[in-house]
Amino acid sequence: MAKKIYTKIIGSGSCIPEVKIKNEHFLSYDFYDPSTNKKFDKSNEEIIEKFREITSIEERRWVRPDQVTSDIVTIAIQEACKDAEIDKEDLDFMIIGHNLGDIPEGSNCPDILPGLANKVKEKLKIKSPSCICFDVISGCPGWTQSMIVADNFIKSGLHKRGVVVGADVLSRISDPHDRDSMIYADGAGAVIVEGKKSRKPIGVISYSSRSDSIKYAGMLSLGPSANKEIDRNKLYVKMLGHKLYLYAINHVPEIVKESIEKAGIELSDIKKVLIHQANEKMDDAMLKGLFKLYKIRKIPDGIMPMSISKLGNSSTATVPTIYDLIMKGKMEGHSINKGDYILFVSVGAGMNINSIVYKVPVK
Repeated sequence: MAKKIYTKIIGSGSCIPEVKIKNEHFLSYDFYDPSTNKKFDKSNEEIIEKFREITSIEERRWVRPDQVTSDIVTIAIQEACKDAEIDKEDLDFMIIGHNLGDIPEGSNCPDILPGLANKVKEKLKIKSPSCICFDVISGCPGWTQSMIVADNFIKSGLHKRGVVVGADVLSRISDPHDRDSMIYADGAGAVIVEGKKSRKPIGVISYSSRSDSIKYAGMLSLGPSANKEIDRNKLYVKMLGHKLYLYAINHVPEIVKESIEKAGIELSDIKKVLIHQANEKMDDAMLKGLFKLYKIRKIPDGIMPMSISKLGNSSTATVPTIYDLIMKGKMEGHSINKGDYILFVSVGAGMNINSIVYKVPVK
């Protein structure tokens, strides 16, 4: 069998912001019912407890006032380069999956001009003009979509090595009068990917994707505050939570199954499912749906590591951050070993779904 080029991860890094925001932070907020535009008649204690029961979120991380997205991306890339033992000047490309670019403290206006990747390249002081930069805006699946783009870059032979990042700062685009905004967090995760010739499949083995926009494009959008007294020109992240939940549990399992079949393996071969985390109840339902497709009742313990209770929903940063934490031995009870098959899965705005089958190289 002739050797083929495969995309493997040779290092990872992440930036988990230092500011911890516990659920109690929201006790003084005024939450409005989006269907009536009036304050909820329930107490904030009741609202927050119900939120915790559904999402399992107890706290989340927000950036410091002096930080923006490009700052935490820079930190994550520096850490990834150190882990991979490479010089930043050796990068052929930089792909950053995000949604809103840099949003300064006190503003909720997204800034993506120039692209976030270009801003980060400047902050890293990468001199090489051959290191190309571009952004991928694909909702929460931004990092998985960026990985698919990077895989095609490498397999084409055009580029040998690059960095793929997922990052967002959602704390500055969250409506303080929308109870759903308690879900959002900030963070950045990065991986260094490199092409390797191999007779046996390694690294990125397969992927499956799906995009549905008709009837679904508006499930995540920017819109005015739930409080009509707030400036209507200011826009915040808006989510149709229940509809998104139903979309995800109905479509994600079939896309994941398709990616596993493309890889020519069985579900039983998968050691870890690293999935975007917006809602633990939704993630559990998607995992159960996947095993149901295989007519398997018993789900292996620990197959789906969860970070949401402490880190919240950091959008595009979620999956690469979990990967980095496990690889650095920072998620108790979880490990990724040489030869393991793992899944990178995400669903979000668009609606977009990606599922990647990755085999950890032995060498």
